[in-house]
Amino acid sequence: MPLSDHTGADLLEQLRRRSADPERRILFTGATIVTMDPDHGVLKGADLLIEGDTIAAIGREPGRDGAVVVDAAGAVLTPGFVDTHRHAWQTQLRRIMPDVDDLGAYVRSTLAGYAPVYRPQDMYVGTQLAALTAIDSGITCMLDFSHNSRTPEHSDAAVQALIDTGIRGVHASMGPHFGPWDGRWPGDLARLKEEYFAGHDGLLTLRLAALATDGIAGPALAYGPELARTAQDLGLGVSVDAVFGASSSRAVLDWEKDGLLGPDLTLVHATGLSPEAWKAIGESGTTVSLAPTSDAQIGLETAVPAIDEALAVGVRPGLSIDVEVALVSDMFTQMRTLHAIQRMRAVNGVYGTDRQPARITTYDVLDFATLQGARTNGLADVTGSLTPGKKADLLVIRADDLNNMPLNDAVGTVVLGSDARNISAVLINGEPRKWNGQVLDVDLSALRDEVHASREYVLGAPAAFREG
Repeated sequence: MPLSDHTGADLLEQLRRRSADPERRILFTGATIVTMDPDHGVLKGADLLIEGDTIAAIGREPGRDGAVVVDAAGAVLTPGFVDTHRHAWQTQLRRIMPDVDDLGAYVRSTLAGYAPVYRPQDMYVGTQLAALTAIDSGITCMLDFSHNSRTPEHSDAAVQALIDTGIRGVHASMGPHFGPWDGRWPGDLARLKEEYFAGHDGLLTLRLAALATDGIAGPALAYGPELARTAQDLGLGVSVDAVFGASSSRAVLDWEKDGLLGPDLTLVHATGLSPEAWKAIGESGTTVSLAPTSDAQIGLETAVPAIDEALAVGVRPGLSIDVEVALVSDMFTQMRTLHAIQRMRAVNGVYGTDRQPARITTYDVLDFATLQGARTNGLADVTGSLTPGKKADLLVIRADDLNNMPLNDAVGTVVLGSDARNISAVLINGEPRKWNGQVLDVDLSALRDEVHASREYVLGAPAAFREG
């Protein structure tokens, strides 16, 4: 069983001793490797070699000289999952409203009620907790849709949390919906880019975040020519949330006329859009982030994740977690939810006829959770598949655990059988971030105290201040 006894600790010590060595080599041997690279497919009994922060080779016997050798027999190696949209600052309010029935209730309680009282330290705690939980469940790249940027200090705290956890972080910055704030967004993006997004081993990416329309929080946060110009001037991608319904369909067509659609733009949710809007999305190469549990559980517009609409116009979407105030934290659940909903609807749609249902597969949803997620975040050349030359963001998943053995189909085991307890190791940029089933470099007791203190402050802040 890989990494499961004293040798796992010994291996980690060897890796840590050489962590600053750009030529450090790590060789995983004897694994089933799900590369998510069409040119390599699934390799059985294969090896994967990491040099520094990069995947150097995959196959058999790529060379052991000077490498720390990890016996990965009985394990599946996959790319790390990629989360394309999560409001990380809210994480200390997890499941505070598990049965929320509509978007309005979430907006009133979280964005109008709790968000205005957040201090920079609360931004840090929420984002840190989200990122560490992501790593624990195999998400190596997370887009933090940070829409509570009340001051530069709030933004700095959110970015610093990404840095401190070691995740491949995408900070998508947006001003707050409601309450008092300093009005320095989006102008502060230039400072953020200069101060934070040049170093850190290339682990950080900055994006501009916006809303689809002015219906929730007014025109200042709505995507359009002005915000698009800001993003273009800074060389940033854009993520647009709350893309659903007739008003968003009209907005998409307006963006098409203005030349604002394209691969650097991500539309989040995309439920209930018109056929004309979808045609514009597909023809422009605009990317889409689906939130399967959010759409279905909260009931956003049609409440059906728009997977069939996306695939019909040639868009392979990324997947996202969205809001932990009401939803799960992990990518396994997103894959399974989308897989089940789409296949259910496909069969139901042809029931009683002689037509054959067009069903997605477990490979499809794993593709959405890895390679397509990376593409959606603008990082397809960096991560999302186990391809030589890409950064070493990968998972070691035990296939001989009680809930996974015996290994018959590797992709099916990852998507339908596994969960966070089966993830023996997580590497990000070649660095171990989880090992022997434990997230590294975390003082759990201190973190617990900080999370509880932050939650108690946010929940106990005076109502007059909350309403701002």
